[in-house]
Amino acid sequence: MEDIRSAELAGSGKDGPTAPQDAEAKRSGFYIIYDMAIEAAARGNDNNSQEFYLEGEQLINLARVAGGVTDDAILMLLRDCAGFRKLVHSIGVNVKAGKDTSASSVAFVLENWGKTSKYETGTRLRIPCPADGTEMIMKLDEVDWSADDDVPGKIVFEFEDAGALATASVMLYLHEPYEVQEMLPESPVKVDSEDYQAMIAKSLVSPGNNKRLKAAIDKAKRGEAVTIAYIGGSITHGAGAKPLHTDCYAYKSYLAFKQMFGRPDRDHIRFIKAGVGGTPSELGVVRYDRDVLRDGTAEPDIVIVEFAVNDAGDETKGNCYESLCLKILSAANKPAVVLLFSVFVNDWNLQDRLAPIGWHYGLPMVSVKDAVVDQFRLNKEEGNVISKRQFFYDIYHPTNTGHTVMADCLRYLFAVTDRSEEDREDIALDQPPLIGSDFARMRLLDRANYTDIASIQAGSFTDTDTDLQMAEMDDHPLGTPQFPNNWMHAGVSGQGSFTMTITSRNLILVFKDSGRTDFGSAEIGVDGRMARLADPHEINWTHCNAVLLYQEKTPREHHVEIRMASGHEHQKFTILGFGYTM
Repeated sequence: MEDIRSAELAGSGKDGPTAPQDAEAKRSGFYIIYDMAIEAAARGNDNNSQEFYLEGEQLINLARVAGGVTDDAILMLLRDCAGFRKLVHSIGVNVKAGKDTSASSVAFVLENWGKTSKYETGTRLRIPCPADGTEMIMKLDEVDWSADDDVPGKIVFEFEDAGALATASVMLYLHEPYEVQEMLPESPVKVDSEDYQAMIAKSLVSPGNNKRLKAAIDKAKRGEAVTIAYIGGSITHGAGAKPLHTDCYAYKSYLAFKQMFGRPDRDHIRFIKAGVGGTPSELGVVRYDRDVLRDGTAEPDIVIVEFAVNDAGDETKGNCYESLCLKILSAANKPAVVLLFSVFVNDWNLQDRLAPIGWHYGLPMVSVKDAVVDQFRLNKEEGNVISKRQFFYDIYHPTNTGHTVMADCLRYLFAVTDRSEEDREDIALDQPPLIGSDFARMRLLDRANYTDIASIQAGSFTDTDTDLQMAEMDDHPLGTPQFPNNWMHAGVSGQGSFTMTITSRNLILVFKDSGRTDFGSAEIGVDGRMARLADPHEINWTHCNAVLLYQEKTPREHHVEIRMASGHEHQKFTILGFGYTM
């Protein structure tokens, strides 16, 4: 990838500063990142950075949200590099280090994806930025562009140290005659205002049957041990929050619960966070025992389930989601389940599919969508409380302020439950499921525990992959590798198939997605027939992908074979594990 580095700043030479040029007239422009908190994540090989992906609709949505751009003709020019260079004259970047960050400079990088080799043949622009808020300007007509540039790929802010915090803005200044309306700074969200509290109150879809949640609250008030757990996708993981582990909605709502009901003289309320980015309830039901119950060492009293923006690709269309809820509810200690419905920048979630499950069992339900979407359409005079630019970090994830809104929605549920009379009867679980309960007894099978469950011959899948999706669990600042007990075909270990004989009703395969070119596809066979082709490049980033291999009413013996697809024998493929029900 071509690396175009910035020239020395004027005035840095030993002969003294050069004479200033005449001031250039201010160009029209718009933000794609505005006063955004960024955090240096450790990505290996001394790479500590914050990344913003731009491909597809992501750059366009950043322009809509951060820049307020509504002109479709301008937005369409952002789709590819040719249009981008036609539209954009220069890029302005300013970075200001956080008060506890010692960084004196942060490098801004813009990477284009290439046509020939996506990650290798596009231009890479890099400019060091002083971390004091000074705006640095990159003029695009001074860049030696690669002829192979296809689309803008990603923006990267490179730091020296992992965990460093800063705020950043990126402005695209436009060629004439393009113009956009200037976006004015917004006043901070007034979280103590009556309008804010009224907005939060709209989030309560239903308090549900409160018997279990009140029991957990009463335990906390008595000073007894209480565990509050969260399972979901990247929003529960904390994406968009800076720092992720303490400014995410999960940690903030845990602190709210602790403040509201805990005993100040005791540390008796435990926090479990099990969010994994880009993953649906189809994977959540597989990993629940490991990530939330901690293989039997934890017993949560409250579990918040957040998959409303992750389950679009759920092959079971809600069966896994309902199964996960039933799996949690059926525990001997009778935990409360709270359904939390997040929202994307386009006002979308799967609340219409998932809320009926909550109504069916009488579960408490909280909708961030119900709280914020209607007021997004208003101006300040009409009653807008928080704008999309203030709520969303990108098209998927909340900012720190957005995470605060989510936490306050849960806080409101806790408060309503606390002051309400306790329901006499518990949730009724002895009723037919609404969508399905086929996966409620799902268990995880991996390289560490398979011997008493299945007969496995690893074939050429003998290596262990250590380049895995990472997730910061609980309140830990460092990531935990997901599915470390895996089987990997390393490309040089032969061509033997991975075979497994198992007696089960259902089987979910979890394999690793990857953006690396040395990963290839594998053919999955079940009982002698081709079940599916597993392509790690469909998602194209290091990520856990759960796919259904079979779903039946009664358990029987099945033979599973996984082999590299023709022409991919010398590439890599990783089997992360399986989910099964007996």
